[in-house]
Amino acid sequence: MGKVLIIGAGGVGTVVAKKVAMNTDVFTEIMLASRTKSKCDKIASEIKNVQIKTAQVDADNVEELVALFDSFKPELVINVALPYQDLTIMEACLRSSVNYLDTANYEPLDEAKYEYSWQWAYQERFREAGLTAILGCGFDPGVTSVYTAYAAKHHFDEIHYLDIVDCNGGDHHKAFATNFNPEINIREITQKGKYWENGQWIETEPQEIHKGLTYPNIGVRESYLLYHEELESLVKNFPTIKRARFWMTFGQEYLTHLRVMQNIGMTRIDPIMYNGVEIVPIQFLKAVLPNPGDLGENYTGETSIGCRIRGIRDGQEHTYYIWNNCSHEAAYKETGTQGVSYTTGVPATVGAMMFMKGIWRKPGVFNVEEFDPDPFLEEVAKQGLPWHEKHDIDLEL
Repeated sequence: MGKVLIIGAGGVGTVVAKKVAMNTDVFTEIMLASRTKSKCDKIASEIKNVQIKTAQVDADNVEELVALFDSFKPELVINVALPYQDLTIMEACLRSSVNYLDTANYEPLDEAKYEYSWQWAYQERFREAGLTAILGCGFDPGVTSVYTAYAAKHHFDEIHYLDIVDCNGGDHHKAFATNFNPEINIREITQKGKYWENGQWIETEPQEIHKGLTYPNIGVRESYLLYHEELESLVKNFPTIKRARFWMTFGQEYLTHLRVMQNIGMTRIDPIMYNGVEIVPIQFLKAVLPNPGDLGENYTGETSIGCRIRGIRDGQEHTYYIWNNCSHEAAYKETGTQGVSYTTGVPATVGAMMFMKGIWRKPGVFNVEEFDPDPFLEEVAKQGLPWHEKHDIDLEL
C-alpha cells in the first residue's frame, strides 16, 4: 500500500524497521536512514523476509533530507531520530510533499524544554499542502493519549482527573543506564516538574512530589511527578480535564547516580572548553554510558504504563484504569531490543499503518488523540502490546 522511510537507527528505529517488515501487506517498500549508515545496514541484515534499503542522512540538514525524500519518494516518513530534529524533518516533508509521523515533540538543543507550539505552528502549511503530520505516536506520548481518547469515547461524558503512570519494573543489571537516549532521558528528568490543575500549569522542583503506586504484576514502586509532553495536548483536546499529571518510577540507586552527575556538572547542556575543544558535558556523558539499544540481552522484568482516570458518566462519578505490561524478555526475543524501545516502536508502526490504510489521514498537524482510537488499539494489541482495563477501582491518586 505504501512506501515508508524511517529516520533513526537506535533501539526504537530497530523495532520500527523490524515491525514494518513484518507487515508487508501494508508497507510495500522500506528505507532506513540515519547519520551512520552502518547502523542501518546492520539492522537491515537482521531482517530476512524483505529487503530494506538503507541510506546516510544528516537529519539536521534540510537540503540533505529533501534530496533523500525526492530520490526515494516515500508516502510517509517515520521520525524516530532526536527530538531536536523534528522541525528540520517536518520542513523537508513539506518541501518534498511527504507525510510525517514522530514519537516525541520538538525541543531546542540549547534548552531542556519541550512543548508542541513549534510543531503546531506547522498546522496551516501541512493543511494547505494536503499532507498529514501525526505527532507523538510512541507509548507516552502516544498510546497513553489514545487510551485517554478511548476512555472519553466509551466510558465518560467528562474526564475530570487524568494520571498517566509509567513504571519500568525491569532490571538491566547495570550500575547506571538509561532506557532510551541518555541525553534526552536525563534532560527530561532533571528539568522542573509541571502539572495541570484548574486551568493553569503548576511547577514543581525535580522529583519534589512522589508517592508509592501499585503496578500490575510488579507491585508498589515509588513514582515521581514530572512533566511530559502529552499533558499539553490532552488538556487542550479534552477541556473538561481539571487536573492532569504524569508519574514515572525511579529506583533510589538511579536517582543517587543522577544526583551525583548533576552535582559535578556532567548533566550540563551548555558547551565548555576542554583541551581547546568545545564539548557539551551531557553529550560526553552519553558517549560513556551504556547504549540503550544494547541493554536487551540481559534485561528481565516488565514495564507497566497506563492511564488512571476519574470522571462523570450519566451523572455518576466513575474511575477507570487502562494499561499495558510489556516483558523485556519477550521484546528481546522478537526484535533484539529491550521493552522501552519496543513500547515506543510498536505504536509508531501502528500509527503508520493507520495512515497507510487511510484511517488516520487528514490534512494538517494532529496529536494522536485527535483520531479514532478504536482501530489503533485493536491493531496495537495484535502487534504485541495488548491492553487491559478495570472499572471503578481505587486509583491510589
